[in-house]
Amino acid sequence: MAMNEPQISVQELIAKKSNRGLLAFTEKLIPKILLLIATVSVLTTIGIIFTLIFETIIFFTEVNIFSFLTGTEWYPFANTTPTYGILPLVVGTLKITAIATIVAVPIGIATAIFLSEYASDRVRRFIKPILEVLAGVPTIVYGFFALTFVTPILRSIFPEIAIFNAISPGIVVGIMIIPMIASLSEDAMSSVPNAMRDGAYALGATKLEVAIKIVLPAALSGIVASTVLAISRAIGETMIVAVAAGSTPGFNWDVTGSIQTMTAYIVQVTTGDAGYGTTIYYSIYAVGFTLFLFTLAMNMLAQFISKRFREEY
Repeated sequence: MAMNEPQISVQELIAKKSNRGLLAFTEKLIPKILLLIATVSVLTTIGIIFTLIFETIIFFTEVNIFSFLTGTEWYPFANTTPTYGILPLVVGTLKITAIATIVAVPIGIATAIFLSEYASDRVRRFIKPILEVLAGVPTIVYGFFALTFVTPILRSIFPEIAIFNAISPGIVVGIMIIPMIASLSEDAMSSVPNAMRDGAYALGATKLEVAIKIVLPAALSGIVASTVLAISRAIGETMIVAVAAGSTPGFNWDVTGSIQTMTAYIVQVTTGDAGYGTTIYYSIYAVGFTLFLFTLAMNMLAQFISKRFREEY
C-alpha cells in the first residue's frame, strides 16, 4: 500500500455501508409513499363520483329524468305538486358565468400582457402579490361586497335593477377569477422564447405588435386553458351567488331580477330546509351531478383546445 493513501478505519467502512443502506431504503420507500398519496386522491375522486351517481339514481326513481332535463319550472318546495325542471337553475348559472366571463377575460388577458411585455421587474413584483391576495379573499366576503357595495351602485344608475339580481354577483365573480386568468396567462406568455420577440423586433415590429401577433398566439394554449379553468370556477361558485343573486329560479334571460343557480340551490337545501331521505334531499345530488357534468365538459374542452393549439405552435 502506498504511503500517501488515506487510511480508512473499519468503523468508517461500516458507517459508509450503513449510509448506503439507508439511502437505498429511502429511495425505495419514497415512491411507495407518493403512490399511496396519489392512490388516495384517485380513490377520493372515485368515491365522490360514485356517491353522486348512486344518490342521483335514487332521485330518478321518484322523478322522471326527461321532465328533470327538459322542465322549465323548478318548485321543489311546492305544497301541492313539486316540479323538478333543472333548466331554470342551468339558465341562472349560465347568466352568472356569462357576465363573469365578459368581465374577467378581457381584464385578465390585458393584465397578463402588461405583466409579461410592458411591466418592469419591480412593477411585476408589486402587482403579482396583489393578484394573489385577490385570489385568496374568501368568497363570502365577495358575496357581501356584491350585495352591499356593487348592487347599490348599480341601482343608483339603473333603478329597475332589483336588490337580488344576476349582474352584481356576475361582476364580482368576474373580479374573483381575474387573478386566475391573469396569473396563468402571464406564466404562459413568459414561457414564450425571447428569440421570437427579438426576431419580431428585428423586423421592425412594435411592442404592441409583438404582444398581440407573436406572444399571444404562441401562448394561446396556456391562455385558453386558464380561461376555461376560470370559467369552470365561475360555474361552481357558491357563496357569492347564494348571498347576492337571490333564490328565485326562472327560465328567462332577465339579469335584473332575482335568480337561483345550481350551487345556490344546494346551499339552500343543505341549510336544513329538507329532511334526510326526502325527494328534495336527493335532488341536491341530481343538481350536483349536473354541475359535475358541466365542469367535466369544460375541462375536456380545455384539454382539446390546448392540445390542438399546442400542436400548431
